[in-house]
Amino acid sequence: MVAAVDSPKSQLSDRPGHLIRRLHQIHVAMFLEECAAYSLTPVQYAVMTVLAHRPGMDQISIASEAAIDRTNVADVLSRLEERGIVSRQISPTDRRMKLAVLTDEGARITRDMEVAMQRAQDRFLSPLPADRRGEFMKLLADLVEANNAFSRAPAR
Repeated sequence: MVAAVDSPKSQLSDRPGHLIRRLHQIHVAMFLEECAAYSLTPVQYAVMTVLAHRPGMDQISIASEAAIDRTNVADVLSRLEERGIVSRQISPTDRRMKLAVLTDEGARITRDMEVAMQRAQDRFLSPLPADRRGEFMKLLADLVEANNAFSRAPAR
């Protein structure tokens, strides 16, 4: 039997993928806590944010914009539609396509959630010195951009 050189924890903590996965778990927990009053997930909020800025998008475009799998977007839109947050209409130019828009209630919730979502973001970044947060965000964006093509749901 070979003795372990390092503990599994130390080996994992040297792996960027593991650390990014842990950060994602932590961020989701903070988001859900800060935004609990709305009973929405980060993915649902992402779709709502996309629609707030670009109303009338089809499912494929939403998936591309938010970097979410197309099948997941269909499920998210169905749940949001059931709650009266989103409505979908058949495209006037392509009857096979449905276009999604926020309802008035959906637009209100998206605006109202901004404060809670920002609290989650601020909490998440608070361990970093204020003058390093921009650098951290830039490095994350650089990694995402450089590796975007490897994603199952690349952003455009």
